[in-house]
Amino acid sequence: MAACTSFVKLNASSSSWIGQQSFNQRACAFPSRSRVSIVKASSSGSYTDELVKTAKSIASPGRGILAIDESNATCGKRLASIGLDNTEVNRQAYRQLLLTTPGLGDYISGAILFEETLYQSTTDGKKFVDCLRDESIVPGIKVDKGLSPLPGSNNESWCQGLDGLASRSAEYYKQGARFAKWRTVVSIPCGPSALAVKEAAWGLARYAAISQDNGLVPIVEPEILLDGDHPIERTLEVAEQVWAEVFYYLAENNVVFEGILLKPSMVTPGAEHKEKASPETIAKYTLTMLRRRVPPAVPGIMFLSGGQSEVEATLNLNAMNQSPNPWHVSFSYARALQNSVLKTWQGRPENAEAAQMALLVRAKANSLAQLGKYSAEGESEEAKKGMFVKGYTY
Repeated sequence: MAACTSFVKLNASSSSWIGQQSFNQRACAFPSRSRVSIVKASSSGSYTDELVKTAKSIASPGRGILAIDESNATCGKRLASIGLDNTEVNRQAYRQLLLTTPGLGDYISGAILFEETLYQSTTDGKKFVDCLRDESIVPGIKVDKGLSPLPGSNNESWCQGLDGLASRSAEYYKQGARFAKWRTVVSIPCGPSALAVKEAAWGLARYAAISQDNGLVPIVEPEILLDGDHPIERTLEVAEQVWAEVFYYLAENNVVFEGILLKPSMVTPGAEHKEKASPETIAKYTLTMLRRRVPPAVPGIMFLSGGQSEVEATLNLNAMNQSPNPWHVSFSYARALQNSVLKTWQGRPENAEAAQMALLVRAKANSLAQLGKYSAEGESEEAKKGMFVKGYTY
């Protein structure tokens, strides 16, 4: 028997799907004696309760995520900015400084690690994952394999890493990781093309299902790049389109929404747009997009900073927490937490304590922003400097 209906998307920015013919029409009516039941599969297996608990732990009041999952190449660029060579010893020293900061768990609930870091220890032999657990910080792991050109697109990219992901995720879980991150990107100046959006959404959904099946809470991150001179209204349009597609495929892959976290871009004008938006405007557009697209079952929205200055990222987060939201609205920052730390440290052991204090200052500022209680009074000029890099790669 031929299928009764095929499914067609209503429009580019809608998450609604309808059949071309009604199931009530005679041609498609099922016989009354043979009722059809649809059995929903689950991607998370026996881990569902643990996934929900982990996600709630990360999405706890006044806390957010420290992202230190830069690839070795990108970490090398950070080290080069303070005159250090890109060696494993130097990468380990820098990450030890971050992960052994006393009191970090007061403001940080999760830390995203690069694979090298997940398996490293301090110079005293203590595993980094144990350093995090002692501060009640959940260890996480970057699992994607980076971006590659997408054939047939408008000079856009797709994210690699699904091959072997299940076995790698199982090993990461054994090592102590309890959540995962997969970053793909969407470029507004390049379209975005329907192909690129669909590829991003499908890849994120497959990754999320595989992660949950292996006990890892997936962070879903389709980063809409700041590159471009478009207005904030265009960013909103694209963000709604992307997140509609993402949640459609998450549902198709039977991902448990209560066991995921999101890492969206804030809805801002393009970095080269002639007019900057205020934190209040960014909050208005961003929350509008989230309310239209994100189910309240999702426990946490952990924003990326995307090249904003340390202060900008914190002010924008604070503006979004001036009234209650259906989800925990917080941060998952890399550069916006680390920039001051690096410049304070300079690779010198005698500066380690001051650098850790700089990390606590930024972490506390964003903790206050998550609670809607942050003020930029007293912030340094250095913290106000933007960090946008055109075509930035991790």
